[in-house]
Amino acid sequence: MSSSPFRYTHAITCRIPLSLRTRGEIDLEEAKLQHEAYVRLLRDLGLDVLELPPDENLPECPFVEDCAVVCNGIALICRPGDPNRVKEVDAIRSVLRKELDLPLAEIADPNARLDGGDVLFTGREFFVGLSKWTNEAGARAVASAFPEYPCVPIKVVEHHHLKYYVSMAGADVLCVSRSKESQEILKRIEREATYTYSTLTLQEEQAANVLFANGTLIHRSVEEIPESAVILSQKLDIPRQIVPMTELGKFSNGLTACCILVKRSRHIKSL
Repeated sequence: MSSSPFRYTHAITCRIPLSLRTRGEIDLEEAKLQHEAYVRLLRDLGLDVLELPPDENLPECPFVEDCAVVCNGIALICRPGDPNRVKEVDAIRSVLRKELDLPLAEIADPNARLDGGDVLFTGREFFVGLSKWTNEAGARAVASAFPEYPCVPIKVVEHHHLKYYVSMAGADVLCVSRSKESQEILKRIEREATYTYSTLTLQEEQAANVLFANGTLIHRSVEEIPESAVILSQKLDIPRQIVPMTELGKFSNGLTACCILVKRSRHIKSL
């Protein structure tokens, strides 16, 4: 299991700022409780969690996924498509370099736009969603940073990131929903994929974003995805954990959005 691409040593998260209220209707106290439960669960899975303090000037700073793509011990620093989020990258870059001592890849093309929420790594190849936040030049940056893997751009026409519609539910298992958008994206992926995957199809659209880490599948609460929760309990024989995402999921992919997962090699020095 130690060689699995879904086994990690560290996670980067960022606490909830009060200014997240400016992004829309949200129960801030509930959001904080959900985030605390999320971080606690990551620690329970054996991850060393590095928690950044909230930045009131950056309301969406908890959604760290969009700031970097980490694979094979290299961190590609993203360039968020929303100009209001560009400064979020600075804190993440600093943690990756100073705390985790990872080599960084910066995007050279000034026209490139890339949100980590649009980058799906299957363990074998990358799919990069071309969305309102990520463009072709951003997808090329992923291909350039990780040349050892196939990298395929996938059109995302709706107003979410790629990983809202499809995520990894295990080694070689794509998790999607029955929604029209999710199914269309799945068809595009299957058409372009270098490898073959099995598919876990859930009912509610927001159920498609799951987090698979260290042998455990994390999904939303039964109250949020009642029909999908039944399917998950029937179809999966791996450990499962539940984290409510009612508040944080209003502004993000959900479960994948709130962390950057890192597998640090043993030989890297400890700071």
